[in-house]
Amino acid sequence: MTGLSVEVLAELVAELGPVWQDRQQARLTARTRRRAVGAGARYRLVFVDRLLATLVCLRHGVTHDVLAAWFGVDRSTISRAVGEIRPLLAERGCRVPGGVRLRTLADVVAYLDHVRAAALMDATEIRVRRPNAGRAGRQRFVSGKSRTNAIKALVLSDTHGRLLFCGATARGSTADITQARQAGLTHWLDHTVGVRILADAGYQGLGAQTGGQVITPTLRHHKKALERLPGIAELRQAQRREHARRRVRVEHAIAHLKNWRSLTRHLGRRDSLDTTIRAVAGLLSDHQHTDRGKPIAAITAGPAV
Repeated sequence: MTGLSVEVLAELVAELGPVWQDRQQARLTARTRRRAVGAGARYRLVFVDRLLATLVCLRHGVTHDVLAAWFGVDRSTISRAVGEIRPLLAERGCRVPGGVRLRTLADVVAYLDHVRAAALMDATEIRVRRPNAGRAGRQRFVSGKSRTNAIKALVLSDTHGRLLFCGATARGSTADITQARQAGLTHWLDHTVGVRILADAGYQGLGAQTGGQVITPTLRHHKKALERLPGIAELRQAQRREHARRRVRVEHAIAHLKNWRSLTRHLGRRDSLDTTIRAVAGLLSDHQHTDRGKPIAAITAGPAV
């Protein structure tokens, strides 16, 4: 139902269970009470069921009414469970070898600078609900590429296609290069010299701004200019094909993200999509570091960058 191995589910329960319990206890004791903590009706869903309901909701995009019928509870109980568990999943970040968690774009740049590894970058669009008629700025979510109302997410992966970061959402009308700048990528790259990030033609211009750390495909020459330079056209085409061959793994990572139906078309509030994206990215990174359900031996619990 979730697409995750039993080992990953067990790690989620062990990792998030105490955090959820502490937050519930803090919520109960943070206000003036007329009854003692623990009095009143009991939750009909234990933590494991709440986690499972959230994972199924993210994986298959089913409505809360369907999950309520499955678990035999009211729809509001499922809505409350998803609202509690999804932020916990989003806070985990993406997992990399060594058990390190990358939660922000700054963490990703620092990690790449530390391990001296290259990364791949692209953006993906997720369809969202159209703003109501007569509302100011109704067209700001319309993407110039897909001609639909969408929100754009920035995606970075390693050269094997394993996720490093997914987030920094922007409106669908935002250009790819503008989104990267607004996310602070150029600022963090100013503090490094050895990071190499391969990107597509939508990021042309970042290379000069980052001292060549963002690598984009070579520009196409005008047809008349190519006629005066025999052999250059074939060389340029070969360079572009080689760049595309090396960068295609990030497209595979995006395809794996879209296997989670909650990211093919988001039916909830637009401001909650960033939390959903980061939650799915963290779960997918956990799955990518397992081999047919068996954890890689090199992965151990460790601190965040």
